[in-house]
Amino acid sequence: MRIALTVFFESPFWVGVAERTDDLGQLSAARHVFGPEPSEPEVHAWLLRSFSGLTFSPAQPGGLVKPPAANPKRRQREAARAIDRGIGTRAQQALQAGREAAKEERRIQTRAQREAEARRQYLLKRERQKQRHRGH
Repeated sequence: MRIALTVFFESPFWVGVAERTDDLGQLSAARHVFGPEPSEPEVHAWLLRSFSGLTFSPAQPGGLVKPPAANPKRRQREAARAIDRGIGTRAQQALQAGREAAKEERRIQTRAQREAEARRQYLLKRERQKQRHRGH
């Protein structure tokens, strides 16, 4: 298993992205917002203290990274194509997949709550109609 931590500035905060790659080449990532710029000792202390508590995204399947092509023009074309893909790194794609999964789960829960509330309101309305019909 290979673990990498990248700290970068994402306006207005400093963010750390931890990437975990298993032996099969599947990548999962976790994101942590540091706030102000952390020093190297602060990052190291945080890593020792809090790394085990990170919530990683679901593992993204994918093979190992292929070696770079020998031809520099080919590498330039591949780099231009990679820029057009939108979200760039595998870690960012893994984080996005985790956010989308959480969003879908939240949407399902919200829909169930809305339907339960509508059913409860319907039953209350029917009960009031019965009471009125009985003359109470």
